[in-house]
Amino acid sequence: MKGVALALLLITASISGAAFAVEPGEMLSDPQQEARAREISKSIRCVVCQNQDIDSSNADLARDLRIMIRERIVSGDSNGQVRDFLVARYGDYVLLRPPVKPSTYVLWFGPLVLLLLGGLSVWVYLRGHRPVASACAPLPLSDEERRRVDQILGRGEKD
Repeated sequence: MKGVALALLLITASISGAAFAVEPGEMLSDPQQEARAREISKSIRCVVCQNQDIDSSNADLARDLRIMIRERIVSGDSNGQVRDFLVARYGDYVLLRPPVKPSTYVLWFGPLVLLLLGGLSVWVYLRGHRPVASACAPLPLSDEERRRVDQILGRGEKD
């Protein structure tokens, strides 16, 4: 019962947090323009919160960006022009899905390269530490050792 209550509390808190991010005073009267603003806001990274879009962020800078987006939409900018304006001002970092281009190759392909390098390192390490058959083979007995073994087993010369 406590688990269900805790789950409901967490769901309510997450929904209410997102609902309060865009304040009623920010919203545009035209539903189509407001929908465009929300769509753009969901693709723009909050520079303060970093892994959160500005549509759901409560940071002051996110609010300023939301208002700026709405102002540009009202002035007649297309969605692309609004994004281009934000990228020109804050760089590709402001986009939650940055474009694939030489300056973002590290971002897009870096994890794959690191994974391949890690796999290669593990392969080289395991290959270098593979047991060698000759290293595990027993050394031949010396004449003294052979004589001692024969003596113990009772098949050698008696002293």
